[in-house]
Amino acid sequence: MGTGSSSKYFSFPIFFYWSSLIPFIEHNDANRALMSSNRQRLAVPLSRSEKCIVGTGLERQVALDSRVPAIAKHEGKIVYNDTEKIILFGSGNGLSIPLIIYQRSNKNTCMHQKSQVHKGKCVKKGQILADGAATVGGELALVKNVLVAYMPWEGYNSEDGVLISERLVYEDIYTSFHIRKYEI
Repeated sequence: MGTGSSSKYFSFPIFFYWSSLIPFIEHNDANRALMSSNRQRLAVPLSRSEKCIVGTGLERQVALDSRVPAIAKHEGKIVYNDTEKIILFGSGNGLSIPLIIYQRSNKNTCMHQKSQVHKGKCVKKGQILADGAATVGGELALVKNVLVAYMPWEGYNSEDGVLISERLVYEDIYTSFHIRKYEI
């Protein structure tokens, strides 16, 4: 193992991506950090994700390395944009970038790209053109920021048990889409 400078992608060469996305991991109990890392791998894209308020700074790099967001390969101007494709014209040629529309992943979650640019906008090389189902603004977004309180409540929760407001259910705060394929 080398130092942080030897890592091509991020400055935590000892950890895998999921472990490196846990804020303040160096202050966490090892068992809790392991459990958190495993839980992050099980996360599914939410229908309305948000950027996390507290992060490690690696969320953008993880999203880029996943190749889920559509990225401009050269400078240019957006000449066409809809839910199926983005056409970027620049450097004397046009580039058609197809977008993924409600496709099933290997884990039956919904893969979808949402355009982040408008017709007529000038873009630079490397700029995010479309976000994926689990990215917002080119950053990994597996969360919905909610106000929480850790406290005992009439004996209904213990240790790691969490009570949630009915509002989180009724307002579809943690709703995700799944696509299943059935054959008859």
